[in-house]
Amino acid sequence: MEASTIIYSTAAVIGTLIVALFVGLWLPGIERKFVHARIQQRIGPPISSPGFMAPLKFFFKETIIPNSPLPRLYNAMPLVGLLSIFFILLFLIPQMYFVGTLASVIAIVGLLKIEEVIYVFMGSLSRSIMSLTMPFPDIVKGAKHPDVPRSFLEDLSAMRAFRLIAFGSFPIYIALFIPVAMAGSVFLSDIISYQHMHGPVLFTLAGALGAVVFFIGYMILLNEYPFAILKTKADVIEGPYMEYASKYRSYIYITRGFLMFTLGAVFSVLFLGLPPNILSWSILVNIAVALIFPIFMAMFSAFAPIFTFKQFYPVVVGFSLLGVLAVVIALF
Repeated sequence: MEASTIIYSTAAVIGTLIVALFVGLWLPGIERKFVHARIQQRIGPPISSPGFMAPLKFFFKETIIPNSPLPRLYNAMPLVGLLSIFFILLFLIPQMYFVGTLASVIAIVGLLKIEEVIYVFMGSLSRSIMSLTMPFPDIVKGAKHPDVPRSFLEDLSAMRAFRLIAFGSFPIYIALFIPVAMAGSVFLSDIISYQHMHGPVLFTLAGALGAVVFFIGYMILLNEYPFAILKTKADVIEGPYMEYASKYRSYIYITRGFLMFTLGAVFSVLFLGLPPNILSWSILVNIAVALIFPIFMAMFSAFAPIFTFKQFYPVVVGFSLLGVLAVVIALF
């Protein structure tokens, strides 16, 4: 490979990642300030606060060792989640398609699953409230009845996370395979080439249905109302996020915005055939999609209550079946 090609590819990859990180830092603020706050007729936080200033502030907070059986592993979970999203975006960039299977829908599914599974570990490795040891055992059952398995309050969060990854993520994963069914390949380069020849998947019946299913899956992955099963205020407060402090909480804030941009880029690649590339005009489409999705999500969630599991399951089943229908249409 020529030196100029290497420099061009390196610049494209690094530049795209920097743009994605910068845009991602502002997406949570846009969602909460310009949409949530306006719809609910309140002032709302400054646009820079949720995604930019909050992580910056927490980086300078005191690091606390949590009350956990494996405190280092517990604190590593947010960084693992951030890295999994980073690699998804990295392999979406055209200059990285030489990595083969890693630049495929299968790899996207695997890395998204990593991002989901860490919430189970977050809950199961936590043994305190706000990283402080309580003066009494933080136990919700089993204390007075030796025959009943003892469970900690944080175990509720772990169980919710397990239900979410075992069931709630079906819509978005089914939606990812609609372009695969149409292109006949799991590789991103083949899916993009198919759309350059036949037009964007979005402008087909299967693609339109898939876009709706993808959007619902997008909201579920981001744990946004009404799908905020993971962090409901009813019993687990902030769920697995509760005890993270200092830089570890910063990683959580950064990951949310970065995930918003990355999922928008996944949609752009699979449904529009436009991969993220700072040296191409397609990056403008990626940014536009990354902005549109949070706006629609905020409009939807501003009026929505928190679903209980009795409401959550039927909705997920319904949109999963819609996704299956779209896959069948795509095959024919």
